[in-house]
Amino acid sequence: MTHMVGTIMQNLTVELPGEVLDSLRVPSAEAPARVKRELALRLYQKGLLGFGKARALAELSKWEFHELLADEGIARRYDEAELATDEATLGRSEC
Repeated sequence: MTHMVGTIMQNLTVELPGEVLDSLRVPSAEAPARVKRELALRLYQKGLLGFGKARALAELSKWEFHELLADEGIARRYDEAELATDEATLGRSEC
């Protein structure tokens, strides 16, 4: 995972014990992407990451992440800035 602070790029590496990886109920080739998606979902659900950053962590498009949230029963949160952007987009598409 990469974290940007100004122009400095930071990486965070999470090491999982082999027995934990072996216990995951997903094919080993899918494990890294699945763990990133699960982390992104939980951080979004807890309010620790916004939609865009959680979506980027999960490496999904906006629409794919939106569908994933729905599949997991996690409500999509909007702040006032997102609402204003969506309203402006809708207003432009109706013209």
